[in-house]
Amino acid sequence: MTHEIIMAGFGGQGVMLMGQLLTYAGMIEHKQVSWIPSYGPEMRGGTANCSVIIADEPIGAPIVSEPNLVIAMNLPSLDKFEPLLQPGGILIINSSLIERGAKRPDITAYQIPANEIAAELGNSKTANMVMLGAIIGAAQVVSADAVLKAFSKMFAKKPELLAINESAIRRGIKYI
Repeated sequence: MTHEIIMAGFGGQGVMLMGQLLTYAGMIEHKQVSWIPSYGPEMRGGTANCSVIIADEPIGAPIVSEPNLVIAMNLPSLDKFEPLLQPGGILIINSSLIERGAKRPDITAYQIPANEIAAELGNSKTANMVMLGAIIGAAQVVSADAVLKAFSKMFAKKPELLAINESAIRRGIKYI
């Protein structure tokens, strides 16, 4: 199975970290992976995004032009990337910041109040981890254990962050 994913939001929402963790988790599970960040003027308040591919077979090209999974952390991201989603694809919307649902009837859409869930957990910065959990719950791209292992490796010098982020990931999975 090949998962072609676009994750998008405002700069500072942790979109790149979500992509890195998902990619690293894919590596831990011995899958083929690619991760391409999109920087530039997006860092100054526009839509920042990254493309992730996780596959069982070798990846021919790392470019994602027709994703089968889109994560929209803000309205500009939803407006930009929903039309690119393959029919039958999955759209995960951060309903804390986006008041509308999906416009397309040919996809499966989930509305996750990621910011509210993160606030309930006591750390508003974990909204991206709630959304990462939603990805796992909705598409089983990788396992939660692989993501947590990737997180603990990436943040080995900050082990105090693991517990709250694990809670956020598990809440995102459960919300789906």
